Amino acid sequence: MEWLEDNPLPIGDYAEAFVDWLTDNFTFVFDGLTTGLGGFIDGILFLLEWPHPFVIVAVFCAIAWFARRSIPVVLFTLFGLLLIINLGFWEATVQTLALVLAATTASMIIGVPLGIAAARREWIYVILRPILDLMQTIPTFVYLIPALILFGLGMVPGLVATVIFSLPASIRLTRLGVASTPQQLIEAADAFGATPMQRLFKVEIPYALPQIMAGLTQTIMLSLSMVVIAALVGAPGLGVPVLRALNSINVGNGFEAGLAIVLLAIILDRFFRVEESPR
Repeated sequence: MEWLEDNPLPIGDYAEAFVDWLTDNFTFVFDGLTTGLGGFIDGILFLLEWPHPFVIVAVFCAIAWFARRSIPVVLFTLFGLLLIINLGFWEATVQTLALVLAATTASMIIGVPLGIAAARREWIYVILRPILDLMQTIPTFVYLIPALILFGLGMVPGLVATVIFSLPASIRLTRLGVASTPQQLIEAADAFGATPMQRLFKVEIPYALPQIMAGLTQTIMLSLSMVVIAALVGAPGLGVPVLRALNSINVGNGFEAGLAIVLLAIILDRFFRVEESPR
């Protein structure tokens, strides 16, 4: 036992050496990514901050109506956003929304093609599965440290950490949806002479759409759960007042900031949830 403890494997040293090697040889790559991702987030933030808050509230209510065709959902969106403004968290909410939208967009752009590839090629999923398990189980702070070193303080390391945390949901659910397409539908498409791409876009993806949308909503919820973690590396948003309330043991402010996060989560969930019809 003592011999085993006295001769630890230098895994941490190897990890540190790898990060040092990345910073020494690929600084220009990470600087470029920081600039590009930062510009992407800033663009979303500009679109959300430039109009008057009431204009954004009206736009969200219109989206709620077209997405759900439900008066209660529209009213909840209206009063939820007005309550956020009333509590003084509108600016932080917009910053959090920009981060969530950027992380969700990146996760879906990466996750949906990988999920489709994993559904069509089993060996790809065999390779991806342990990686996805690692991404979902490893503590967030572990990969937050190298993200901070490689990308610096601000929104970008928070975005990278959020994407790493939420990406497995979109990959797994997309694969599940595509892989569960009934064989009869695939055989019918083949019998009518459909090419593999036609079969994918006209049969498999439409059938898998509820699962893909479930992956989208899961990605949004997971991204929102990262706002406090992202605040630790300098990302603005609703995580900042939560951290301040935690540091000062201010229950009231913490509850109000947490309520704003919950309201935003419910509103986004209602926007993108797809009711799965019986098959």
